[in-house]
This record gives sequence, C-alpha cells and structure tokens, in this order.
Amino acid sequence: MNEFLNYQIIQIGKTTILVSTLFTLLICIFVFIVVLKILKKSIYSVKTIDPAKKYSIYNLLKYLLILISFGVTMQILGFNLSVLVAGSAALLVGLGLGIQDLFSDYISGIIILFDSTVKVGDVIEINGVICTVQEINLRTTTILTRDDKYIILPNTDLTRNNLINWTHNDVVSRFAVNVGVDYSSDVNVVMGILEKAAIEHQHILKTPKPFVRFEEFEDSSLKFTVLFWTNEVFRVENIKSDLRIEIFKQFNAKNVTIPFPQRVVHINK
Repeated sequence: MNEFLNYQIIQIGKTTILVSTLFTLLICIFVFIVVLKILKKSIYSVKTIDPAKKYSIYNLLKYLLILISFGVTMQILGFNLSVLVAGSAALLVGLGLGIQDLFSDYISGIIILFDSTVKVGDVIEINGVICTVQEINLRTTTILTRDDKYIILPNTDLTRNNLINWTHNDVVSRFAVNVGVDYSSDVNVVMGILEKAAIEHQHILKTPKPFVRFEEFEDSSLKFTVLFWTNEVFRVENIKSDLRIEIFKQFNAKNVTIPFPQRVVHINK
C-alpha cells in the first residue's frame, strides 16, 4: 500500500507529485465542497438577514475560500508560493498595466458585494435603462431589462456612473399618472374617477392610499395627477398603462372630455 501511495506520477523540476498527493488533493476538494454547502445553508437559514445580503455575504466568503483553497492546493502539490509570487512579480506588474480595467472590475465587484449598495433583486436605473439585478459576480453583474433582455455589465459601470436604485431602502416606490380634462368638467367627478381607478387596481397598494392632486390650469385643459404606491417597481409601466385604460373608460362613461390642444388665430384684414 505504501509503495502504491508513494508511486511517482509526474515530476516538474524539483516538485514530485505522488499518488498520495493526489489523494490528499481530492480530500481537500471534497472538504472545500462540503464546507461551501454548510456555509451556504447556514447563511441562508438566518431569518434576520434579507436574501440579497445573504447572497453578498455568501459570495464574498466563497471567493475567500477559493483563494485559500488555491494556496493550500499549491502547497500540497509542492509549489513554494513565496517563490512563485517573487518570480512572477515583474510579470504581474506588466500585466497590471495592460489589464488595469479588468482589475478595477474585480475591485468594484468586491466593493458592491461588501457594502450592498446594489443587491440581487434591486431595481436600478443606469444610463437611462431601468433593469433588475439578476446576479453579481466578482467581475461582472447580470441585469434584466424591461424588454426581457439580459445585459452583462462590468462592475465598474455600477461604481463609476450615476445610478438610481429604486429599491435601495424599500421595495415600495411612488409613481404618478397625469391627465388633462376639459375646462367644462366637474372637478370632483374627475378626482373621484382617478382615485377609484387607482384604488381598484390589484397591484397598487391600499396603504399608503392613492390620492389625486389638481396640478394646474393649463392652456387647453385642467391638469390632474393621480399618485400611487406599488412594490411592482420593475413592471410599473404596465400598471400605468392599465390605469390610463381604466381612466379613459370611466371618462367616456361619465362624459368627461380630454381636449385637444387649441390655438386661436386672429387674422387682421
């Protein structure tokens, strides 16, 4: 048995890899996988932490374990890490100049995972595009747009550009729909229609209660705004569309007119 375990498989310079070395390596890989599963189960079982933060904590610890495992693997295989680092220092400097943007992406990924300013499930707006965060990796972040298109962003795009996080503190946000009606309209009737349409929509929250605001006397119409809260932030444009359809139906039923812009032209003879 000892002869089998000490059998030499390959030799690289002064480093000799034996059968026993491979067995040790396999045991270490198995232990790493088990520890990773236990770690994931332990983190995700904590009820006081929201799922997005659990994701960040797990990924940070996972990458740390991978780094430690790499070092342990090199030691098991007989490579001297200090010699490897010293010997590759000049090469790393040269590579660093060429891949500084890539390195910046990795640093940005660590920052995002650590401070949780952007989390998985957040609805964000970047470069005018509203999307939801699907996955945060060390170098890139995967987002899903309202057109159901997946975009893979370098993490530096999230840390360097102006970014709106609609769900940073709360998944509930306030939105508004504007409408103008004819000057002959009954203001109370209009406000009642708008409020009723908002309250009856299934995806609009009852608390805080939707309300209507008489905004302005415009050139050709009276401008009203219905304000509402919803936790369906990512698909809010669908809710706005439903609301406009219902308002239009109720206006027709109550003979409320939405006027065309009007201009009076005087001709001097």
